[in-house]
Amino acid sequence: MHALRFLPLLIAITTTILPAAATADGPATGMPATVADGAKLVSVYHDDRFFEGPVWDAATGKLYFTAFGSPQENTQILRLDGPGKVTVWLDKTEGVNGMFLANDGRLLGAQAYGHRVLSYAFGATGPTDTKVLLYDAGLHQPNDVAQAPNGDIYFTDPDFKDARTSAVYVLTAKGDVKKVIQDMRVPNGLKVSNDGRRLYVADDGPMNWRVYSIQGDGTVGPGRVFFDPPVAPEKRGAPDGMSIDEHGTLYLSGSGGVWVVDKHGTSLGLIPIPEFCSNVAFGGPEGKTLFLTCAKQVYSLDLKVKGGQFTRKNK
Repeated sequence: MHALRFLPLLIAITTTILPAAATADGPATGMPATVADGAKLVSVYHDDRFFEGPVWDAATGKLYFTAFGSPQENTQILRLDGPGKVTVWLDKTEGVNGMFLANDGRLLGAQAYGHRVLSYAFGATGPTDTKVLLYDAGLHQPNDVAQAPNGDIYFTDPDFKDARTSAVYVLTAKGDVKKVIQDMRVPNGLKVSNDGRRLYVADDGPMNWRVYSIQGDGTVGPGRVFFDPPVAPEKRGAPDGMSIDEHGTLYLSGSGGVWVVDKHGTSLGLIPIPEFCSNVAFGGPEGKTLFLTCAKQVYSLDLKVKGGQFTRKNK
């Protein structure tokens, strides 16, 4: 077992969020109105590792996230127990990267190195049981996972060596597996809209986000570019994970910070982050805290709105 190297924060590091200035690369990107007045970006955990897959479990009142990267045996699921304090909830995960709180209250995980989609039952010291929902040795590296209100599970499977074989799949509530997207170069983060009608996917190839209409059988219609950041391509950074608030507004991470974009694809502003941000998730007692996993830190930021998972109705 590899012990996690703790760097506890005795005092939470805070960064005041200021409006972004106009640049030669694009228009001014003022702070989104959804950010709480006077809110500060608070570092709640720091370690010299890459963090991903944040999920808030309302039943336990805790944030779970992954430590992802190499070597493979050093990948873990962590639980945030307080500022600077984590519990290794699951060690040696075989590369669990993106996660999602399932409709049944369990924790879904996309396992990159084990080529699986997994479901964990929450326990005080770790999973009380683990279910393999899907295993296929032919998969590349399952990256991120999300569930629709009807129970269908979508996950990305990028091929970083040959973009022609990258794909997005659906595991339907009936147990069928279908390849639903093949026109993306490097599909990364993804999320289903609150009403279950749209699938949003980040593409690391052109470095933008696409949207697809979900059909009755779980497949999707033709996609289109949903959001192209107003930043010079060489300065964008790879688009990554995302979350959705109660009004359907998206919080898109990975390209200069966190872009807040309404459901029509119009930018409402940029939340600047001092390091690469891999993913975001809503949580907190009222569902109005945005948690951000980054290259070496996990941050929190107070918002005025709740996350979509706190208000959406599952079927």
